[in-house]
Amino acid sequence: MVDVPQRRPARAARLRPVGDGELELQYRVVHGYRRAFRMAGEGPALVLIHGIGDSSATWAELIPDLARTHTVIAPDLLGHGASDKPRADYSVAAYANGLRDLLSTLGVESATLVGHSLGGGVAMQFAYQFPERTERLILVSAGGVGREVNPALRLVSLPGAHLALSALRLPGMRLHVGLAVGLMRLLDTDLGQDAPELLTLVDALPDDTSRNAFIRTLRAVVDWRGQVVTMLDRCYLTAGMPTLLLWGDRDSVVPVRHAHGAHAAMPGSRLEIFEGAGHFPFHSDPARFRALVEEFTRTTAPADWSRDHWRALLREGRPATRTGAVPEGTVTDLREASERSAT
Repeated sequence: MVDVPQRRPARAARLRPVGDGELELQYRVVHGYRRAFRMAGEGPALVLIHGIGDSSATWAELIPDLARTHTVIAPDLLGHGASDKPRADYSVAAYANGLRDLLSTLGVESATLVGHSLGGGVAMQFAYQFPERTERLILVSAGGVGREVNPALRLVSLPGAHLALSALRLPGMRLHVGLAVGLMRLLDTDLGQDAPELLTLVDALPDDTSRNAFIRTLRAVVDWRGQVVTMLDRCYLTAGMPTLLLWGDRDSVVPVRHAHGAHAAMPGSRLEIFEGAGHFPFHSDPARFRALVEEFTRTTAPADWSRDHWRALLREGRPATRTGAVPEGTVTDLREASERSAT
């Protein structure tokens, strides 16, 4: 059997104000490429990893309060935001390596990772590659735990996507996209729940360089059939890793059933569903999101990994899945996971 770290008693929070200057973008050059990030606060490290097409700005409302008890680091992933956008490797494994190197330059040896969408896949990959540097996982509407994904992302992975994205920048197209998104919101569709964020993502691709980086990133994780990488086959390795799953029940990008599948595959994980929220539950209800993150980090002990612990997990292997013990579809996903391995 594998030893699981015990929960520790709640500690009194030491609050400190966060200055405006701390929220501004900072830069480090790593391997010759400029990487942008926001860093604020003091205390245990909390790394916020955004999703595809997004940037560290997506966490702006949360950073000041989280930084009262944590050292918060929110990077712009390579190819996103104010970071460089080279013709490079945009796989989740490459992102995990880049995150490790950025944290190393900042003197951060270990951290709790909060990953949204693609960032959730990056967080899981980071924990897989560098378990000794991962204290906890908080996965928010995370990719990488099922094949399904919004059809629009499948279409963008096809040849000719660059022309389609370029067309969105033509005069008048922003208005048409805004009207379409507004209609989806008016009709109370699931996709309409994330209408403001969808428009922001369109605005985040102003030039060929940004669009090329977006498409290269997307094609590393999605094709016409859906998501092409997964951590579902190795989720058993999170035994002993405090893991919190946060999902909106109206997520039209990564369906909420993926949350239940991941919860079943991750031993000891905790699942919290945001009713009425879409793909961005931390925008829909930032107060609840912040409270859950703070409570989870305060009341759980960071994972304490060793080579012996890792070896024991690998030798023990993935537990046999009992029919009826997991939500419908998870068994099939586990069988298919080997062909969509992230390594």
